[in-house]
Amino acid sequence: MSAPRFGLQARFALLAAAVLLVTLALVALVLQRQNELHREVRTLGLQAIDEFSSRRLLSQGQAQVVQLADSLVNPLYYFDLDAIGTSLRQVLRQPDVSYVIVYDNDGQVIHDGSPDISTYGQAMSDPLAYEVLSINGAHVQSSGMLLDVAAPIRIGDQRLGGVRVGYSLEAVKADERQIGDIMSGRLREVSRSQLLWVGLLLASLVALLAAISLVVQRRLVSPVRQLAEAARGIEAGNFDTPLPASRRVDEVGDLVRAFSHMRDSIRRHDRDIRRMAYTDALTGLANRLAFREVLDQRVAESNGAARQLALLFTDIDDFKRVNDTIGHDAGDEVLMQFAGRIGDVIDAQGGEGAVLARFGGDEFVILLQGEPGSDIRERAGSLADVLVEELGRPITVRGRPVFLGISIGIALFPDDAADVPSLLKNGDIAMYQAKVAGKSCHRFYSRVMDQAVERRVRMEQDLRGAWERGELSLAYQPLYRMSDGKLVGAEALLRWRHPEHGQVSPALFVDVAEQSGLIEAIGPQVLRAACLDARGWQRDVPGAQGLFVSVNVSPRQLRAGDLAAQTEAVLRESGLAPQHLHIELTETAVIADEARVSSVLARLRNSGVKVWLDDFGTGFSGLSHLRRVPVDGVKIDRSFIADVLRDPDDLALTTAIIAMAHSLGIQVVAEGVEKEGQYAILRERGCDMAQGYWLGHPVANAEFLRLLG
Repeated sequence: MSAPRFGLQARFALLAAAVLLVTLALVALVLQRQNELHREVRTLGLQAIDEFSSRRLLSQGQAQVVQLADSLVNPLYYFDLDAIGTSLRQVLRQPDVSYVIVYDNDGQVIHDGSPDISTYGQAMSDPLAYEVLSINGAHVQSSGMLLDVAAPIRIGDQRLGGVRVGYSLEAVKADERQIGDIMSGRLREVSRSQLLWVGLLLASLVALLAAISLVVQRRLVSPVRQLAEAARGIEAGNFDTPLPASRRVDEVGDLVRAFSHMRDSIRRHDRDIRRMAYTDALTGLANRLAFREVLDQRVAESNGAARQLALLFTDIDDFKRVNDTIGHDAGDEVLMQFAGRIGDVIDAQGGEGAVLARFGGDEFVILLQGEPGSDIRERAGSLADVLVEELGRPITVRGRPVFLGISIGIALFPDDAADVPSLLKNGDIAMYQAKVAGKSCHRFYSRVMDQAVERRVRMEQDLRGAWERGELSLAYQPLYRMSDGKLVGAEALLRWRHPEHGQVSPALFVDVAEQSGLIEAIGPQVLRAACLDARGWQRDVPGAQGLFVSVNVSPRQLRAGDLAAQTEAVLRESGLAPQHLHIELTETAVIADEARVSSVLARLRNSGVKVWLDDFGTGFSGLSHLRRVPVDGVKIDRSFIADVLRDPDDLALTTAIIAMAHSLGIQVVAEGVEKEGQYAILRERGCDMAQGYWLGHPVANAEFLRLLG
């Protein structure tokens, strides 16, 4: 196999090239900086020479002009033009002097040093003339390549005029240029000498990098390539791939020996890893990965052989209650017992090619393979019936019976799906429909189920903002004290009137709100509206000051952690006294996290709010839980009340709940009282309060107000 395109040697070559490029860049930067330095040296030198020359010329010019002004006092006073001309011509003969002018106080030329004085009597009009008319001492001006030095001519305090001498700077500038050229030549010679040394250093660097590259190739790259070849062989499953023998005592030798030990370790553990990758650690069944590979293979084989397959997607009913109430260790024991029972049924009735796997959690999946002359649909349905019956029997966990069940969704290949993902999805949908149908049953997938899932999604969308649109409202079911039949309060129940579908069953939309998380937004609104309505009863109806309102709180609201703060804020806003608000929580919601829930409930009760445990008896709680969780009362689930007249067991259980609660100082409410006989027997057993259709249906707030009146 070819070496890697960008191996260690190539990477080192790239690194060496990068180092070389960086070095060249640095050298270029140094050379550029050197050239800039040379230019700066030349410029500064010329500036120094120019400044020195200018100062010297200025000093000489000022001295000369002042001396000339002194020598012209008498000739100018006596207006001796010949004497003035003689003095001026002596100055003009000096190098670098461009002109000499003697002028009067009005700025008119008296003499310019020429024999015929051609400018005599003319006003000085050059740009530098204006300033010299008012000078009191030596004055210097410059313009381009000309230096103008002027001085007044005085006799005592009387000013007779002045003299100007113009000096040309051409010679000075020419000297400066010549000096600059000499300096540039010397600096270039220095640069060429330094460039030669830089070239030698770069050549040495290239040679050094080449030598290092050769050493890296022989001592590092070659052994690493051999190890890479061996690694590819091990990756392909060939654990007998030979490794390079090395007696080196450096890090590469250690790497070769460590690689050899690793290969041996991988060989020892490969079988265990493969087994663990395809096996569920808890039950020993095939896991999701293994089942998916088998399912892919069976579907591919069945497409060619026109063989049918049945996928049974199973889920344990109410398994979460086991973890929440008995503990996760007990939940694991339940899963192992369920796996054993399902395996026994599959071995007895699954037929050839049946596969059982655990997908995770409480989900088990069964694959049945069609046999010649048999109906796969009938076989799957018959097997599902046996599983529902077998797994409906109680399981003994830690000395106590646990009643669960199983819901099964069945999807057929190729009738219900043409590929594996669709088959799994449809089996899951069918299982969910079995849950909706009441659990402990099985359902075959049908196209209608897709529509049901779509309706559920649409219901969730319609439920968003339903409170703000006024579609959600509260109904109040009265609660009566059983000892004297007096109306003492009401339970707030949420109702939804859909603009298209009319009244929607609470059993449908409350579950959707809970699962989607919408209940976290709707719940506080319900609490606020119920408190405002209850305050309205007390304010508007004489004798209703003692009425309370009870509000159901979902597990999501309880887990959010701000229930106590929300409740206190609503009570402040509505003006309702805390003792007139009852918060109802489901039994499983409270028991799921006793430590955290207990602190929330304690804060509510300390503020005066009553806390009730709803649907009591349907979970796994008992006296020990009631002693640890601070509640004021329990509501016996309607499933027990319904059969108290004809089922001695339900009557005994209801009587036991009442006695147990009273022993703890807890009140009891009976739900679902729909017959007079139920009311009578519950009152006889000492039940405190009751609600149900026999006592009063849920009604809107306006109708409840009329009931109070």
